[in-house]
Amino acid sequence: MICAMNRSMKPGRRIFSLASAALLLLAAFACRSVPCQAAEPAVLHLTRAEALEEVPGSRMPVDETVDDAQLAGIWKPVTLPLVLKNPETSGQRTTWIRVHVDAPPGMRGPTRFYLISWLAPGNLAVYGDGHLLYRSPGTPVWNLFTHPAVVFPLSSGDDGAPPRTLLFRLDRASGQNAALSSFYVGDAATVESMAARRDFIVNQLPFMLSAGFVLVGIFALGVWVFRRNYPGHLLFMISVTSMTRRWHFQLAPARLPIPDAWFVWLTLNALLWQVIATHMLLSFLHGQQRPRLTRGLVAIGIAIALVTLPVNTLPLSVLLRARLAAQFLIILIALTTLVLGSWSAWRTSSPDAMLLAGAFGLTFCAGVHDYFSLLYMTNPEGIYMTGNATLVYVLTCIFLLFRRYVRVLAEVETVNVTLEKRVQAREAELLESHARLREIEHEQTLSNERQRLMQDMHDGLGSSLASALCVVTSGRGTDEELEEVIRGCIDDLKLTIDSLEPVDANLLLLLATLRYRFDPRLRSAGIVMRWNVDDVPALEWLNPPSALHILRILQEAFSNILKHTQATEIRVTTGANALWAWVTVEDNGPGFDVAGATQAGGRGLANQRRRAAALFGAIRLESSSTGTQLTLLLPVSPQPGRVPPISA
Repeated sequence: MICAMNRSMKPGRRIFSLASAALLLLAAFACRSVPCQAAEPAVLHLTRAEALEEVPGSRMPVDETVDDAQLAGIWKPVTLPLVLKNPETSGQRTTWIRVHVDAPPGMRGPTRFYLISWLAPGNLAVYGDGHLLYRSPGTPVWNLFTHPAVVFPLSSGDDGAPPRTLLFRLDRASGQNAALSSFYVGDAATVESMAARRDFIVNQLPFMLSAGFVLVGIFALGVWVFRRNYPGHLLFMISVTSMTRRWHFQLAPARLPIPDAWFVWLTLNALLWQVIATHMLLSFLHGQQRPRLTRGLVAIGIAIALVTLPVNTLPLSVLLRARLAAQFLIILIALTTLVLGSWSAWRTSSPDAMLLAGAFGLTFCAGVHDYFSLLYMTNPEGIYMTGNATLVYVLTCIFLLFRRYVRVLAEVETVNVTLEKRVQAREAELLESHARLREIEHEQTLSNERQRLMQDMHDGLGSSLASALCVVTSGRGTDEELEEVIRGCIDDLKLTIDSLEPVDANLLLLLATLRYRFDPRLRSAGIVMRWNVDDVPALEWLNPPSALHILRILQEAFSNILKHTQATEIRVTTGANALWAWVTVEDNGPGFDVAGATQAGGRGLANQRRRAAALFGAIRLESSSTGTQLTLLLPVSPQPGRVPPISA
């Protein structure tokens, strides 16, 4: 049935139910008194005693010796643990409690006395056979809130025996109650082991966890400094107030650095602000913000802190009553925080808020139990539950911190996986986009090359064929003229094809192609071509369109020599410097007037200069009676705006 119920519940509420059950088990364990039964025959558990109440009056000093027979009053039999109800009378009250040890004859050797606890706003003294053995070191307020256990030696040596009579003097403030537990007498090692076990559970373990929680709180505060959306300041505040409100369990009486009134004020307000910080943390976890309630709690906290300031010296009885009243008010505030926080956590099905509400509920129950203990309404030998409940509260906060850390790591891993998938998808998109761009670029290059070839064939080969057609149809041309036109068409076609061959940025390779094409034609015309070429730098910009420009420029130069000069020799040279490379074509013809030819508007020279300008270069033409020289100047690295030099 329970399993069926768990399956039908929401995950958050199922976690809450399991956590509540676990907390209840821990509470049941914490509520148990530490067993101090004397299983060994060498230890006596003493519970029968006699009590005598002195007449109220001024406080008398604690003497080193006392004779119980001289005490004024009537001894009445009592049973330990004992709660002493004090009527509303003025002045200090002193109660004497006498216990006859009746140790067995075999109890010899080192023995110890162990009083589980005593509760009184006052002091305690213990006498053995009339001699002072122990006197409480703390102040009345400190003794009230520390609930100290008492352990001291009764005898030493192998033949030592415990006293036959133990006498307790319990002094308490006016109008205040008191309580005294039973005690143990016996073998030193056994009694000290019993006391150490209880002290570890009641004091040491909560202290160590509280100290560790403060370190966790400091870490959380550091995270909050850099990540304000994280409630690290609340965890830090809870950890510090948790340790401060249990200060009286964690410091020895001799190390109390502040007066009693400030001690009461500090521990009281630490408890209140722990409740307020818990309310804020619960609101953060379940997400149901109540700004008015939060502002109201903060205002109440500030008001209580101001009202309870120990600016005036108050009587001890008034100070203790004020603390009890303030504690009752804090219980009401904590109950409100618990009910609203638990309800909101249940409504929102927040596992973190449910766990914290459960731990806070356990701490609240422990605080109520301890409050009734201060009213002497519980067994004086019982454990004060606040420390053990704080243990669960601290572990819950640490678990929530760990859970949030693990959750953030999981979110980061999820984000990384998602991001990796998105990056992979984006990379695939980019690769596909690059492939499409390369395809488009390739198609565009082919289209541009087709357009260039079509334009060049139209301007060159097309024009030559049109001229040949005109000569044929008109019937006016000679066979030699027709042959010349056809040869020009063939040369244009060969140069266009040669420009498509890869030259690897090598100008000399391009010139070699030109020589291969024109050398037979020049020889048939009786012209000798002489080559005097030197290495030139690689022209990285030399592509098929640029190569065609260079070939057209040099073709025009050779054609002009064939048509317009009577040269018998052509010399081709090359040269270069850091910025420029040049090709020079020189013949030994009679020369011509360059200026006149330029003014006459010849198309050949204009086309040469236009093509050279397209390459960011220049054409220089010089002619004399001994021959004509044409120089093509080309940049090693084209840069728009760079002016070619006048002379190479």
